[in-house]
Amino acid sequence: MTLPATLPPDRDISEALCQQVANAYQSRAPLRIVGGDTRGFYGRPVDGITLDVAEHSGIVSYDPVELIVTVRAGTPLKALEAALDEKQQMLPFEPPRFGQASTIGGAVATGLSGPRRPWAGAVRDFVLGTRVITQEGKLLRFGGEVMKNVAGYDVSRLMAGAQGTLGVLADISFKVLPKPAASHSLRLDDMGAEEALKTLSTLGREPLPITAAAWHQNALFLRLEGGESSVKATRERLGGEPLEAAFWDTLRDHRHDFFTPKSGQPLWRASLPAHTAPLDIDVDEADIFYDWAGSQRWIRTGDGEALRGACKKAGGHATCFTPAARGGVDSPFTPLDPVVEKYHKRLKAELDTHGIFNPGRLYAGL
Repeated sequence: MTLPATLPPDRDISEALCQQVANAYQSRAPLRIVGGDTRGFYGRPVDGITLDVAEHSGIVSYDPVELIVTVRAGTPLKALEAALDEKQQMLPFEPPRFGQASTIGGAVATGLSGPRRPWAGAVRDFVLGTRVITQEGKLLRFGGEVMKNVAGYDVSRLMAGAQGTLGVLADISFKVLPKPAASHSLRLDDMGAEEALKTLSTLGREPLPITAAAWHQNALFLRLEGGESSVKATRERLGGEPLEAAFWDTLRDHRHDFFTPKSGQPLWRASLPAHTAPLDIDVDEADIFYDWAGSQRWIRTGDGEALRGACKKAGGHATCFTPAARGGVDSPFTPLDPVVEKYHKRLKAELDTHGIFNPGRLYAGL
């Protein structure tokens, strides 16, 4: 699907959304903000009036020379990526899709990134600016010419990962990058977790064109991207078996067999410092999948408390990706430190006084 380079303002849709938010603010009625609704599993369930932004869709402006695109929040990810692909450009953070209806607004709201994240950056690193519907139903622009609101917050960056709890994303401007000239993926077999981590640590100290690294069931998977000569030289040096490029899409979108639901085994995402050794937890090796060179680990376990304890000891944290209704936990995100929780509450009170935006999505009471 290809979208035109520019679209006229959709005032009717944006004004309707603003009016819905204003009405909710006046009546203090909670809103459940949805686009493609493909990420509803992530976080706590929200009980509120549905605010559907899916029709607020399309590319507002796109300058391939300046590497900047502005897009409406309801735009399907596949449509935006197709438009960028025509100019041999991409969203560097590789936002995961969890269904055909997945939108760019949902990608920013959840703040999730794909395999390239350690080498390219996270979602918030490429958000240049936003238009946001505030609690009073006003459509305001942040970023670019206007960097902060009157309260002193960098609102555009705050929206990345906020899960819609601070306002309604209307438009987002991104920095995009050219696609690499050459790409090659490979697989190195007969390599345990510890050896894989040591290998990645060694390779990471060299200027090699690695843009993705994963490990599962004694196999290390690598993606090389960059100039043709650099990719060729690294490929010849590392050897291994060729790997289909589609492997990274299946990992990014959770379509790999590993992510098939298993009875009684919730899926957890462990976020850890670089080069963290294998965690001391009682989990079958087949139930662990390393991504981001080991900094992101997908783990199937029914003992979330033990996992969170091991992650905390290593300087990281763990998030449950399985909804409570399907065997997950009631509080999927790691409990906040009292000091951090205080700042979360202050921010929420400042930008969402009556708690109408996705209340409780991140934490109960927020």
